[in-house]
Amino acid sequence: MQKIKSERPLILQYGLQDVSITAIDTKYQGFFKLNQYQLSHKLFAQKQSDTFTREVFERGDAVVVMLYDPAQDKLLLLEQFRAGAIRSGETPWMLEFVAGMFNENESPVDVAVRETKEEANISLAPADVQPIMQYLSSPGGMSERIHLYWARFDSKQVIPGSIYGLEDENEDILLHLITREQALALLNQGKISNAATVIGLQWLALNYQNL
Repeated sequence: MQKIKSERPLILQYGLQDVSITAIDTKYQGFFKLNQYQLSHKLFAQKQSDTFTREVFERGDAVVVMLYDPAQDKLLLLEQFRAGAIRSGETPWMLEFVAGMFNENESPVDVAVRETKEEANISLAPADVQPIMQYLSSPGGMSERIHLYWARFDSKQVIPGSIYGLEDENEDILLHLITREQALALLNQGKISNAATVIGLQWLALNYQNL
C-alpha cells in the first residue's frame, strides 16, 4: 500500500552511512569483475530494509572526451565495433567520442590525453581538457562512473577516414569529421545511441555559443 507523507519530503536525504553491507562475494574475476552484495538500507518510512542480494558489475571508471573545433563548428566522431551492442539487433558499430579506461595511477585528464593520442593521433595538453560532468552509467547494476570532458582541437589537422587504435587491444577506429549540425541530425535519427555521446552532444547543443 502506498504511504504518503503530509509534509514535503527532503531531496536526497540519505547517504552512504544509511547503507549496511554485510558481505561482498566476488563471483567472477576476469578483465572485469562481478561482485555479489548482501546489504540493507534505510527506508523512506524511517525503517531498515530486510537484507537482500544484488550483483554489481565492477567495470571500473572511464573517461570520455568530446573533441570540438569551435572555429570550424566541427566534431570528431570515432566509429568502432562494440560487442555489447550485438543484442540490440542493429549495427554493433558505434559512433562515439574518444574514450578509455584508467591505467594505474592515472588521473582522468591523464586518460583523456593518452586516449586522444592513441585513438585519434591528436596531441592534447592537460589544459585543453575541460570538464562537462561525471555520471553513473547504469547504477542499478554497474558501478562505472564516466568522466566526460570536451577539448578544443584543430579540425584542419585531421584526415577523415584515417584509421587508428591499438592492435593489442583489438581496436579498429575510423575517424569521421562532421559539423555540429550533422552530429545533431545523426542523434535525432537514432544513429548515435551510446550514452556518453548522446549526453555530450546535448550539452554541446546548449553550450556551443559560449565555447
